[in-house]
Amino acid sequence: MKTNPDLRLAVTLRLLDGEGQRRFGPGVAALLEEVREKRSLRAAAGSMGMAYSKAWRIVRTAEDAFGRKLLDSTIGGRHGGGAALTAEAEALLAAYRALREEVDAYARQRFEERFRDL
Repeated sequence: MKTNPDLRLAVTLRLLDGEGQRRFGPGVAALLEEVREKRSLRAAAGSMGMAYSKAWRIVRTAEDAFGRKLLDSTIGGRHGGGAALTAEAEALLAAYRALREEVDAYARQRFEERFRDL
């Protein structure tokens, strides 16, 4: 009997604190990437269907977990406000994405090995 070809493995990589609370994962990474693209936390939150206040809570939670600022924000005015990722946020995103790719590759390989004959 062969494995159903429609079955696939999905691995989610989350970083937890000592109490098991989520501090960083795919949602936070996606939010930061949207901020990078849109240059605004409000616009990033809106594009993800998220309240601005929730987006701020997510960013603050990640900042607290890593002990560093992740966004440089400017307040609106004549030229409008905005937000940019700090160098630390860029490094965090790069490390998270690299680890995720490594874990995904390993998990796919092990899935094939374990389930190919089932």
